Amino acid sequence: MSVTDKHDKRRTKELTPLGTGSNRLSRRALLGAGALLGCGACAGAVWLFTRGSPMGPARYTYEVVNTYPHETDAFTQGLAFEDGLLYEGTGIEGRSSLREVELETGKVRRKVDLDARFFGEGITVLDDRIYQLTWKNEIGFIYDRRTFDLLSRIGYSGEGWGLTNDGRHLIMSNGLATLQFLDSKTFRVVRTIRVTEGDRLVKDLNELEYVEGEIFANVWHVDRIARIDPESGRLTAWIDMSGLLPGGRPHAEAVLNGIAYDRKGKRLFVTGKEWPKLFEIRIVSAS
Repeated sequence: MSVTDKHDKRRTKELTPLGTGSNRLSRRALLGAGALLGCGACAGAVWLFTRGSPMGPARYTYEVVNTYPHETDAFTQGLAFEDGLLYEGTGIEGRSSLREVELETGKVRRKVDLDARFFGEGITVLDDRIYQLTWKNEIGFIYDRRTFDLLSRIGYSGEGWGLTNDGRHLIMSNGLATLQFLDSKTFRVVRTIRVTEGDRLVKDLNELEYVEGEIFANVWHVDRIARIDPESGRLTAWIDMSGLLPGGRPHAEAVLNGIAYDRKGKRLFVTGKEWPKLFEIRIVSAS
């Protein structure tokens, strides 16, 4: 079955009223988005402004700060940044991989190919370990970041989509409106939050990144990033990412997907599935 066939089978509404039933989705084609937080003071102002508004989610857009090359054979499912290097998880059975990538050149320095039966998903870096999900196999991989050696496999229940961490727990999405906080050693579910905008569930949550105390989430086939309060699940802001790739998507499933945050440099990077470019961007007001 083609990727397009899989995605066409389960297009659903992005927002669903609370209390309605929701069947588990199968797959999606993420979009990505990010934001540069220029200086520490400016970044802090952005975070404070978006939290706790009784008027509903704040609205933002972006400015492109830098553009870098990106491998067009990478069906990006996960993105992370650590010690000056990008780490990327790619998907599709027979093409899934984990990669270490030079930011400036887009060159793949190291690569681990997954067995052809696995559809690779989100990744995150925690304590010099790289964690990688799979879509429907219910198996996660844990690698040594320094050597790229596979340390172990670990099971979990349900589909795996996006993955990030808050410095203590892994945070996983499964395409629904829930985020699961996992013990990094056992993948045991510690707690779960439902992501809401007012009285509606925000579904199709995909690739994730933890940014200055908030969770940034791509939403399947929607050119926006959701910013989420990790305690309550409340959606604090939308970032409109429309028009990021010049000329538009090369094909229908080449959607914006992948968010990576440089904690030291306060930079955010985004790319898309099989895109030729990766972007560093800055969040700006939509008004």
